[in-house]
Amino acid sequence: MLNLGIVGLGFMAATHIKALRQVPGACLAALCNPSGRHLDGDFTGVGGNVGDNAPVKLEPVTFKVFRDYAAMLADPGIHAVDICAPTLAHRDLAIAALRAGKHVLCEKPFARTAAQAREMAAVAAETHRILMPAMCLRFFPEWVWVKAAIADGRFGKVLSARFRRVAEPPGWGQGNFLDGAKSGGALLDLHIHDTDFVQFCFGRPRAVRSAGHTKISGAIDHVVTEYEVAGGAMVHAEGAWCMTPGFGFNMSYTVNFERATVDYDLARGADALKVCEAGQPAQVLKLGQPDGYVGELRHFVECIASGQQPSVVTAADGVSSVEICEAEEKSVRSGQRVALP
Repeated sequence: MLNLGIVGLGFMAATHIKALRQVPGACLAALCNPSGRHLDGDFTGVGGNVGDNAPVKLEPVTFKVFRDYAAMLADPGIHAVDICAPTLAHRDLAIAALRAGKHVLCEKPFARTAAQAREMAAVAAETHRILMPAMCLRFFPEWVWVKAAIADGRFGKVLSARFRRVAEPPGWGQGNFLDGAKSGGALLDLHIHDTDFVQFCFGRPRAVRSAGHTKISGAIDHVVTEYEVAGGAMVHAEGAWCMTPGFGFNMSYTVNFERATVDYDLARGADALKVCEAGQPAQVLKLGQPDGYVGELRHFVECIASGQQPSVVTAADGVSSVEICEAEEKSVRSGQRVALP
């Protein structure tokens, strides 16, 4: 049994705790939060922009509690650490855990800067521990399906693809999220999901051309990017968290193949994924697999159990996604196309 300790106890921690209940071979062994908040295991009232927002309340006797992160790392009964703390802390928390011999799952973005992310990956390689970025989108059923459709060419080649993730300002963690110096704004914290998925489907872009603006954080809160990818498909992604309160949250994608158009829109609920294939009636696909949080945690646990490095998403992918976002930021500020090495 893999004993997992979570550091940082906000909305994402509650989401991971719910997902962990569906992951065989692992259990929640510890909670850590220097502030002491939620160390009683009561996450009632904690909510966010995805998932069912069902309340989470743990039995206190089932896990250890720590306000001192170093003390949790010193506990030999903790085998792995799940970092759900604010972005600015990721580098130090991850490196300390790796050097303590723990495996690490780290929420996105991997780090506040690409330089920090590269340092984390280097320490993981040096310590021979697993360091996996929690890029949950790669594990969500509708994204797994469209990635497979792109890869196997069932509808022909991709002509164009558009990904969109837009929201009102975060209603939680505002001291971190809405300070762009800490969070990187919507570009780094929210849009990075789609930036990463673009590289997952089409490979690392050759260049980006981005437009954007700030509104609430001082960083880039709304961005639209065109990615130059191998194969010549026209690929765009839009990310924002500066919509007027009341707008809520939405994510969507449209992929136009030679012989089909695939469209996903969260706003359609159970009918979110629609396939329009040439010569056939439009079809709604309903995929019943567990959500992306369950998928990413299962992959992390299975990799540790097998002694194999992650295959769906790697530390190098986490580094690359931050590098691409930094290129997008440079493009926004310069108004120019920015090439990626």
